[in-house]
Amino acid sequence: MSTIHLTNGDVAAESLRTALRDAGRDERVHALRDDLAVGPLRGVDDGPDVRAQFWDRVSADTRRDFVREFREQAQALENIARGESNVVVWHGDSASDQLMLRRVCYHLRNSPQRLNEMRLSIRDLTDPGAWAHGRKDRATSVGMFAPAVLQARLPDAAPISVLRISRLALEWQEVKHANGETRRWRDNTFTSGSFAELDALVLELVTENWQPAARVAAELMTAEFGFLISDNMALWRFRELAATRRIKLRGDANAWRTLELCAAFAPCPH
Repeated sequence: MSTIHLTNGDVAAESLRTALRDAGRDERVHALRDDLAVGPLRGVDDGPDVRAQFWDRVSADTRRDFVREFREQAQALENIARGESNVVVWHGDSASDQLMLRRVCYHLRNSPQRLNEMRLSIRDLTDPGAWAHGRKDRATSVGMFAPAVLQARLPDAAPISVLRISRLALEWQEVKHANGETRRWRDNTFTSGSFAELDALVLELVTENWQPAARVAAELMTAEFGFLISDNMALWRFRELAATRRIKLRGDANAWRTLELCAAFAPCPH
């Protein structure tokens, strides 16, 4: 029987494809492209609109058709659920990876014999300089791991028990119903949060002088909110704070190279 490997995002998928190729294994890898730790979830399994509209607000790329992308992704997940291939879900210890695992379990709950998982944790992160080692929550995503690490773990994929699949599918339903702005993953439990938590840290970090937005973003992205923050998410919060006149921006608000920020009511000298 054929095997399909599922990852959370393209970076993880490319790393896994390299690992499989180096191992001489001709198996398909499919990336699920949605950071489920942020944005609304209610209705996410019923149609593309709820997530597409959210990411259309977040993204600075006006060329992307998120409705089409999410429609295609939903169809791909449905095809996998209806198929006969064995499925291996690769996940780390992060909110987004764990939510992806639960969503897949929900969609394949009627075919539990096909579901397998490959768990990765901070213990598998062999690069001593990786920034994840400095996090108290030890959060990891599959995209952090080198192909050689993934290749070494290929034989460790294990079936998910029927009981666990049912529990994970139920947790996915509960998280969708809670429908928070953000979802924190701590002590094997999800809790809801808000974008105001991110904004509060940004407002703490801005000063009366202009400073590179990338510097503030680095602090935001390494802070421990219970989920991993992407650079796109950081840029979006900067734009939102500027739109409500809580900070000032100068430079290209869609790029890091020229973008700077300072406090809203400061003179912000040149």
